Amino acid sequence: MGGPIVLTQLATGLTVLAGAALVKSLMDQNPMPGQFPRCSSCNGTGRVTCMCNRWSDGDSGCRTCAGSGRMACNSCGGSGTGRPLPVQLSVRPPNRPV
Repeated sequence: MGGPIVLTQLATGLTVLAGAALVKSLMDQNPMPGQFPRCSSCNGTGRVTCMCNRWSDGDSGCRTCAGSGRMACNSCGGSGTGRPLPVQLSVRPPNRPV
């Protein structure tokens, strides 16, 4: 008596998993509108190796990285996305002689 119910539940579970896998593959191929691509400098982490490690004599840490050896990415500002920075432009009409 329990056989058909268990098979129905199993089929339902497999269908849900297959649907989730399909949605995930579609999302990976086509990101949602409004999402920004990963920053190419930090690969989306928002952190890069600190400059103090380049000229270090064995120690690591400075005020910028607080001793972690990693600082905020200059390209994305630490957000990890390649989003454009908002800029406000003000345009005035040219002065016309009267």
